[in-house]
Amino acid sequence: MSFANNGDVELFYETFGDPSHPALLLINGLGSQCTNYRVEWCERFAAESFFVIRFDNRDVGLSTKFADFTPDVVGMRQAIASGEPFDVPYTLDDMAADAIAVLDAEGVDRAHAMGLSMGGMIVQALAIQYPERLLSMTSVMSATGEPGYGGGSEEARAQLGAPAPSERNAYIEYFLQRQRVIGSPACYDEERLRPIAAEAFDRSFHPEGVGRQMMAISASPSRDEGLRKVTIPALVMHGDKDPLVDISGGRHTADVIPGATFVVMEGMGHDYPPQYWDRWVRLVTDHARAATSAKA
Repeated sequence: MSFANNGDVELFYETFGDPSHPALLLINGLGSQCTNYRVEWCERFAAESFFVIRFDNRDVGLSTKFADFTPDVVGMRQAIASGEPFDVPYTLDDMAADAIAVLDAEGVDRAHAMGLSMGGMIVQALAIQYPERLLSMTSVMSATGEPGYGGGSEEARAQLGAPAPSERNAYIEYFLQRQRVIGSPACYDEERLRPIAAEAFDRSFHPEGVGRQMMAISASPSRDEGLRKVTIPALVMHGDKDPLVDISGGRHTADVIPGATFVVMEGMGHDYPPQYWDRWVRLVTDHARAATSAKA
């Protein structure tokens, strides 16, 4: 097992492919462990001559947990609404610094970076704060944090906020129900999803980390101003059936990043089922190669 360090934060990561190839850093969404980037998917990117790196964000998986800080998402949002200060254990900017630590651990000077949902927000923060470390960026099913864009349905928000049961079988059913609500409608496959849920529970059941990551999202300001100055080649992808982060979040992200390419993934919800992998790998590969050629 490999670990990178950002100060006291230890970050688990894994790699696929040839280290001499251009690096592709994969960044996870809210509460997602690096295993959500399935091995088969990572190997597809490696087959396209990427050195693929997947890692556990802080507070999930095998990375450092902030167990001394009790999450209070509701209290924090009330404080923000009233203009009162509120302590958070970390922000999305700290999580972006974690990603840099992973690149440093592998000796990667510059990488292509792809992030999904909260991971897309982290990729955006990377592009703003560490442009010299990115060859290209891909933001998927995400938003900039600007009010009025990317709002989800009440049912999806309620599902996201529902507490995860601590009993294994109950958690698996909870996971399946969440995917029914937020996932791609035509791609729900219980036979595929059930072992993934069991694997996630067995590897690291840590729902408090989800609460702290939600606090990081809410406490982080809009990235619009910073993104308007970004010159890194940007690809923005979003499903037109996403009930958790409305497609307006993706459209707005592409609108504020100069020269960004926006791609609608027809029928896709807030997930990444194998039915989309062929097109997804081709889009990211073509984008990365074009970005590399432009810099040559």
